[in-house]
Amino acid sequence: MKLTYPICCGIDVHKKFLVATIVTSRGLEPHYQKRRFSTFNGQILALKAWLLENNCRDVCMESTGKYWVPVFNLLEDSINVTIANPKWVRAVKGNKDDTKDSRWIADLFRMGTVRGSFIPCKAIRILREFTRYRYKLTCCKSSEKNRYQNVFTVCNIALDSVVSDMFGKSSTSILDYILASDTFDPAHCVSLLHRSMLGKADDIVASVEGYQMTDAQKIRARMVKEHYDYLVSHIEKMDAAIDELAKPYESAISLLCTIPGVDRKSAITIISEIGTDMDQFDSSKRLCCWAGLTPSNNESAGKKKSVRITRAGVYLKPMLVQMAHAAVKDKNNPYYRIKYEAIAKRRGKKRAIIAIARMILTATYNMFITGEVWNPCDLQQVDMPPEQREKELQKSLRKAAKLLVVHGIVSQDAVVFREPIAA
Repeated sequence: MKLTYPICCGIDVHKKFLVATIVTSRGLEPHYQKRRFSTFNGQILALKAWLLENNCRDVCMESTGKYWVPVFNLLEDSINVTIANPKWVRAVKGNKDDTKDSRWIADLFRMGTVRGSFIPCKAIRILREFTRYRYKLTCCKSSEKNRYQNVFTVCNIALDSVVSDMFGKSSTSILDYILASDTFDPAHCVSLLHRSMLGKADDIVASVEGYQMTDAQKIRARMVKEHYDYLVSHIEKMDAAIDELAKPYESAISLLCTIPGVDRKSAITIISEIGTDMDQFDSSKRLCCWAGLTPSNNESAGKKKSVRITRAGVYLKPMLVQMAHAAVKDKNNPYYRIKYEAIAKRRGKKRAIIAIARMILTATYNMFITGEVWNPCDLQQVDMPPEQREKELQKSLRKAAKLLVVHGIVSQDAVVFREPIAA
């Protein structure tokens, strides 16, 4: 192997302390220096000074939970820090400790065998913290929504079988009436309905009438609803904060919104996960692999095993899949719908939607590289009117026939063109 870093450092990070090993190449034998530091800021700055004293500008450490973040924050301004996935620097089981781990990381890193993880700039990392927290709040809100619906289901209220949204205007009025009253008046229940719900009045009354709900169950329902309302207001505040942080990236957001199925919130989520500088990724394939949208290679002895996509991109991948579902349903732009239907026939709907998500991410990469709006190279072929498609077909046939005649494969008399299909 070729020596990549003559002087480098491997750091084994823990919650309360870290162990650093500087390896210096002196002839054939490397020289090691090991020191242990606390994870307090003062000790991390002492580590930084020690590295600079030894002219060590390249550091590698394992991405252990969030423990690497404080060290990275204080070292990134003057030292090239590589954050490695644990699977690339895992030591041999049964022959490891803190000192050996740091030395093993340094040995692997100095030979250039450690692949660094993508770490965006600090502004993007802060935006990512907000978007990921919003994702968690949204999941919690969905759980509370289901929990609120289950409260009434166990009390013999089958309103969710009649209405499509238990949190609609009419449904909310009926449920509030049930929680506030000890009796049930069908006439009053019908008076709470709005617009289209009036046509379902008989079914709604039948789904509620005869319910059994104790005072304790009403108290629990109110508590769940209060928590749900709090989460809704909290998400609104989070959206305002995210919009403020996303102001420097308005041009990139507008660029991404030209992709079918991508709205402003989706665009901000993409930027918070991958940033706007695509120099971090060698190609769009590398980006798709990082996002967990590329099938893996698993072949041995001529036999192919499971090639499922990886579990990477736990925040980015669900958003891309959601955008893919929206893109294939976009009536104004059928590009992704046509692609989806063609793939779904051969590979199934689930693989097809993953393929569309990968196409969207590939388009994002190329748009950030070129600065151009969404305009796929095969858009004309996919979204071509039938008349134009027929003209292109006739043109291609004439070219093919001319080529066959020139090379003497067929005679001119044998060439017959059919009449174009009428529009």
